[in-house]
Amino acid sequence: MAISFQINGEEKNVYIRPAELLLDMLREQLGLTGAKPGCKNGDCDTCTVLINGKPIKSCLKLAIEAKGQAITTIEGLKNEPIQKAFVEKFAVQCGYCTSGFILNCHALLQIHPNATDEIIEDWLGSNLCRCMGYQEIKEAVKSLIEDNSSA
Repeated sequence: MAISFQINGEEKNVYIRPAELLLDMLREQLGLTGAKPGCKNGDCDTCTVLINGKPIKSCLKLAIEAKGQAITTIEGLKNEPIQKAFVEKFAVQCGYCTSGFILNCHALLQIHPNATDEIIEDWLGSNLCRCMGYQEIKEAVKSLIEDNSSA
């Protein structure tokens, strides 16, 4: 079946199988490999993408459910402050989970620009980093909140 949606600001039409996962469609049909297959049961968030600005686990979402929606993958974020903050705070280790963390952090800062420590920890609680880079990731988010409050 054919579906259309907006991805990273561009209209796309693709043919999908009814049971095809959004993660598989992004990676296999569109070549957008930034969303990673981790646990494939929604526990790790390496597959996070944004739909209409909200983070979702693309390994749990059917591609058909994205019909008519605006999808943002890590490939669609260009020169966003969160990307620079991750580099400055060394919030990248092996990198496997990084795209999911960056998209989740980007959404966090859009929805909660002055997030407290509790909100940050709650928001990022579902992302897993096997390298244990949580402190650096939290520092990256907090550096942008501090920049917002001092501006």
